[in-house]
Formats: sequence, C-alpha cells, structure tokens
Amino acid sequence: PQDPRVLDSMLPYLTAYYGNPHSRTHAYGWESEAAMEKARRQVADLVGADSREIIFTSGATESNNMAIKGVARFYKSRKKHIITTQTEHKCVLDSCRSLETEGFRVTYLPVKQNGLIDLKELETAFQPDTSLVSVMTVNNEIGVKQPIHDIGEICRAHKVFFHTDAAQAIGKIPMDVNDMKIDLMSISGHKIYGPKGVGAIYVRRRPRVRLEPLQSGGGQERGLRSGTVPTPLAVGLGAACEVAQQEMEYDHKRISELAERLVTKIMSEVPDVVMNGDKEHRYPGCINLSFAYVEGESLLMALKDVALSSGSACTSASLEPSYVLRAIGTDEDLAHSSIRFGIGRFTTEEEVDYTVEKCIQHVKRLREMSPLWEMVQDGIDLKSIKWTQH
Repeated sequence: PQDPRVLDSMLPYLTAYYGNPHSRTHAYGWESEAAMEKARRQVADLVGADSREIIFTSGATESNNMAIKGVARFYKSRKKHIITTQTEHKCVLDSCRSLETEGFRVTYLPVKQNGLIDLKELETAFQPDTSLVSVMTVNNEIGVKQPIHDIGEICRAHKVFFHTDAAQAIGKIPMDVNDMKIDLMSISGHKIYGPKGVGAIYVRRRPRVRLEPLQSGGGQERGLRSGTVPTPLAVGLGAACEVAQQEMEYDHKRISELAERLVTKIMSEVPDVVMNGDKEHRYPGCINLSFAYVEGESLLMALKDVALSSGSACTSASLEPSYVLRAIGTDEDLAHSSIRFGIGRFTTEEEVDYTVEKCIQHVKRLREMSPLWEMVQDGIDLKSIKWTQH
C-alpha cells in the first residue's frame, strides 16, 4: 500500500500547484519545477548519487528498457555483446531478446542452485565487444541478493558498463552507486510504498554513460526521456525515498523478525517444505516456499483471502512453472508447488499468524487428498516409478 506520508506530500500537487514543471515563464511552473527537483534530490540521496544523474520514468520496466536498449544502441558501431542472467525480470530478458533480433549477441549466465551467479563464469563471459552487464540486485521471485559490489568491481576492471535492476532493493537494503560501482540503476515507485506509474533511472555522469533515448519529444529529462514529468508522481517517489531512508533499518529488522516467524512456524508443522534461494544472501521480505505434493494453484485458491502468488505478477497469468525456479534447478513438480510470500512495512504479526495457520491447515488437507503423498508415506520413491499414459 501507499504510505500515508507519501499521499500527504502529493495532495497539494494534485490540486493547488498544478503548473507544468517545464514551464519557465510563470510562477505555477516554477513551483512545480522546485518540487520536482526536490524529489530528484530525495531519490539521489537514497542511493548516493548526484541529483543530475536521476531521470524520472514511468517505472522500472521503462528504466530497464532504457538502460539495456539505450546503451546497446548507442555503442553498437563498436560493441555488440551484452551479458545478463537467466533469472532477471521479464522486462530485462525481453529487452535482450528484442536486441538479439537487431543483431546483438546476449550471454544469459546460469545461476547456482542457491540463485546466485558464479563470478568466475561472469569473468569468462566478457568479450572484447561487451558493452553492458545487467544483473538484478534482489530477485523478485526468490528474494536472493546478488554480490553487486563484486560484480561492479569486475565490470569496472573490464571497462564495461554495469546496470542493475534494483526495484526490489531500493529503500530496503543500503545501496550506494559509487561504492558498488553501478553505472545504471532502475528504480520503481510502488515497491517502496510510493505511487504506481512512476520510477527512475540512475545514469552515471562520470565516467559518462551515454544512451540512445527510447522516446523522442521535447527533450525533457536531459533529452533521455522526453515527455512532461508528472509532478505529483515525482513528488510521491521522492517522499517515498526519504521515508525509506529514515526507516530502512527499523523496517529491515521488523520484516526479518516476521519472516523468521512465518518460516519457522510453517517448517515446524509441515514436513517436506523447501525454501527456494540462498538462506544467507537474501532480502527477508520475499520468501518462496515449495510445498511438495501440493499443487501451488490449489493452495492459492484455498488461501484466497490472503494475497499470495505463485510467481511475479507479471508472469502469474501463465501456467508454466516459474523460469526463475527452473533456472535454480528446481524439479518441475516442486516448481509447480511453490508459493511466494511478501512481507512489508505494514504487515502485522496477526496477518502472519493467520497466513501460517491457514497455510498449514490447507497443505495438510490437500496432501491427504493426494495419491502421491500417500505413496510417499508408504515409502515409495516417486522418482523410481515409470508413469504410463493410458
């Protein structure tokens, strides 16, 4: 949900201060421009950037498209190779796929079973004409946190630009673009209790990163993203960043405790539950559990008064098991039985306990109906069975 403090900061710009922030000839425009620039500073402060390096966008999907296609196309005369991972967000993978049709080569690095990339594999993937490496900070499905600092060092040593999709990390874990040697970074508003429909991209000035803009127009936002900046949304994003900066430590501690409570209670009551992704290097608010011998979709239907998912919202319409879980080597049947739990700033202890209780109850009920569960109880190894189709 949107933080009420964010809404309070936005309201005046939805009513009294309605000027176009790019209008230079009257006070209405100046008021809006001042508010927009303040928001730009608030976003920059959260990630240790200079406010001139922040460009407002409609969200992380647009920022990811801008970073990947923008860098690739700008340097295409000399560089035609990009490196990313198999577990990136769909908009990164699809941007790469679309560049492949333009003649670029893309290396999709596999990840280890814990969801993290192998830095040695990254090292060997570089080619003389690599222009960009794109690796997300925190995975949106399994919550694992990639070694961004080390990846930044490696990219800088190879003189290759480093982009990270930090939509799930900003405001939740400390991020510093200079310390982590990040050249481009995508930010989303609604992931940090700001409004939907707004985000930002950080584009480093020194060493300068150049992009070919995706959309043409009046040259707003340093010519990288034309179109009128929606002042109320920008103000909301700025306020969300400021609140996140003040409360990051408190939120992280509280969310860690709630996550611990959720996982411990479920695991102590239900056997054969697997937690997907690395146990240590992770953001605690994103938990992905596989309940063996239970169809994930059936569990979701049973828990319909709780907002859960079997993958990210962007891919929840397809019945394919999550490509992220497949990439970490999860068996097809376990991938189909996984559920993602999200815990945030406004999640209460009661909600966690309610979810745990319902979850345990329905997993037990669904397993009792499952012939597979019955066979496992009888000591039959399911892998040894030759299933025949009648």
